[in-house]
Amino acid sequence: MSLPAQVRLVEVGPRDGLQNEAQPISVIDKVRLVDDLTEAGMSYIEVGSFVSPKWVPQMGGSAEVFAGIAQRAGVTYAALAPNLRGFEDALAAGVREVAVFAAASEAFSQRNINCSIAQSLERFEPIMDAARQHGVRVRGYVSCVLGCPYEGQVDPQQVARVARALHDMGCYEVSLGDTLGTGTAGDTRRLFDTVSAQVPRERLAGHFHDTYGQALANVYAGLLEGIQVFDSSVAGLGGCPYAKGATGNVATEDVLYLMQGLGIETGVDLDRLVAAGQRISDVLGRQNGSRVARARLAAKG
Repeated sequence: MSLPAQVRLVEVGPRDGLQNEAQPISVIDKVRLVDDLTEAGMSYIEVGSFVSPKWVPQMGGSAEVFAGIAQRAGVTYAALAPNLRGFEDALAAGVREVAVFAAASEAFSQRNINCSIAQSLERFEPIMDAARQHGVRVRGYVSCVLGCPYEGQVDPQQVARVARALHDMGCYEVSLGDTLGTGTAGDTRRLFDTVSAQVPRERLAGHFHDTYGQALANVYAGLLEGIQVFDSSVAGLGGCPYAKGATGNVATEDVLYLMQGLGIETGVDLDRLVAAGQRISDVLGRQNGSRVARARLAAKG
């Protein structure tokens, strides 16, 4: 299969990236990060999560972040809304696209959201109904698609069933997440081949963590399978609080560099993206997780 001429990068750093940080992050710094990403040309930014701060402290203040960012026409500013209360709070904050998430592993679902996969899907029905009433788009996530910390290997057919359920209930796009980062390119191709029998490839996205250093290879494998949407996190921010040892998402800068090398258009400016990632890394007092960013910054001295 020939490679796509264009891909959409979904920037998850402000939400998936920051939610696991131990130190408090100010609303001002979050707003600056989103604005920096907008200036870099990102067309889709996951800004925050409307979930109880008791469970995810770093996502407290998401409404204030939405109020503070400079929204640009043509850019999607989305938020995670795991339940109807979260959806209502997101709606009140002016959010026009939300995301919901389910797991492909029963054990992970129980540990992560304290319910079965079937129960988690049932919980989304009121959100989907409310979203239709208010004209809000919903994107779906499936986690642990290439491995579970409790169950090990995950059957691609199980992933396909969960993805199909999300698609059928109204998610316009379903992102398949390698939460542990254990998947390989061969696994990824088989996964997309299996799931695409249930959900059209143009409705699927890839979300890869880089725990085993395979994320870019998996992105490329996704391209070979006709996938044109990939989630990534600036400076490689992120991880998963329920998956011990799982490192950050694949760095947006590294994915962008790969796309540029393949002649694939994204609309994103690499230099501005590198600056955005380094600024938030400095705020967090941590090393930039993007190899491309570290190399380019070192070359500049």
